[in-house]
Amino acid sequence: MGKIAFVFPGQGSQTVGMGKDLFEKSEAAKDIFRAADEKLGYSLSQLMFSGPQDELTLTTNAQPALLTASYVMFQALSEAGIKPDYTAGHSLGEYSALVASGSLSFDDAVYTVRKRGEFMEEAVPNGQGTMAAILGMGRQPLNEITRQVTEGGNPVQLANINCPGQIVISGSTDGVKQASELAKENGAKRAIPLDVSGPFHSSLMKPAASRLKEVLEEVTVIDANIPVISNVIAAPIYKPEEIKEKLIEQLYSPVLWEDSVKKMLSVGVSTFIEVGPGKVLSGLIKKIDRSARIFSVSDKESLLKTVESVRGTNV
Repeated sequence: MGKIAFVFPGQGSQTVGMGKDLFEKSEAAKDIFRAADEKLGYSLSQLMFSGPQDELTLTTNAQPALLTASYVMFQALSEAGIKPDYTAGHSLGEYSALVASGSLSFDDAVYTVRKRGEFMEEAVPNGQGTMAAILGMGRQPLNEITRQVTEGGNPVQLANINCPGQIVISGSTDGVKQASELAKENGAKRAIPLDVSGPFHSSLMKPAASRLKEVLEEVTVIDANIPVISNVIAAPIYKPEEIKEKLIEQLYSPVLWEDSVKKMLSVGVSTFIEVGPGKVLSGLIKKIDRSARIFSVSDKESLLKTVESVRGTNV
């Protein structure tokens, strides 16, 4: 019997209506949404259920909203008796993973990611930084291209190593544009500019990281009772000091998602459950290992199907 990993989506997976069906059917879900509204001092739940989408997509709203929706789905899986052997999350999703692993309280996490969103928005003036997805190029040649461009005075770096043939770069607007053009000239299939509000997971996020450090100093982090695979090192983290350190580094370091999935596969994970809105991570995991069993839990219907399938194979 293989091990189970719960994986949690990052920013970009938010949709109006997420979590609403569970809110309507579960007292535990209602309690989670109430706790988020109370902690943040505004009706996050109303924004999640009714929109508008453009307001929900703002980094400061999207981050606590995704964490809340993911935690609601996690609690529903837990109540159904499905427990993970490992957790991991893509960027913001790492906070959901830490809550699921017992390291961070939900209240502290939802407050922290709201602040994280603010700091990320404010770190770089609008229009001065961006990101692009580079398709069909390996990390070594792309790393060399970004190094050359950065040495030329326009900082850019690898930001998300998502799966074979899909890497996101991030940095100054000129740097990303220049690196994208060089990548295409050197064999990349496509370079797709991303509609993002800043150069996330690049060195330009260091001002946000220092502000996040101050918030994390006030937050209680305890030992994780389930191993969390860190974005920064693609290895398990357990201890409070290391967890805080990696959350700070994560803001300006690449998300090693492909490496993280391979790490989980190497320790016996055969079933991945994407816990939260969308199926972005499910698609990436399928490209990393076609033999992995992958489920996605984003509403009541997909929850019931997943529980039935996982119980059926892990009896």
